[in-house]
Amino acid sequence: MNGNMFKLRILEVKDKTGRTIHLTKERWAHIQKHPEMSDQAEQVKDTLQYPDKIMPFSYDAAVSFYYRYYKEKKQYLFISVKYLNGEGFVITSFYTDKIK
Repeated sequence: MNGNMFKLRILEVKDKTGRTIHLTKERWAHIQKHPEMSDQAEQVKDTLQYPDKIMPFSYDAAVSFYYRYYKEKKQYLFISVKYLNGEGFVITSFYTDKIK
């Protein structure tokens, strides 16, 4: 098995600030461990492109948190993104009751 197989990108979008963000197959597999995330790829894309809020992570300046509220779920979709060499990579994503 090729070691780069898990590095394959399944999503690439520009966020609302114009930065490119990638989602790899490996990270998508991790995210889908949250049962509510199994069919949420389009919502992940929308949240990255049109977030309600982008917040810096106080412990790591290279990490930002993206939030978008979804009325039908009555929750925010949270996405953690790490920036390396000018490009963003999704770390994780799940639904949460509030912006933290």
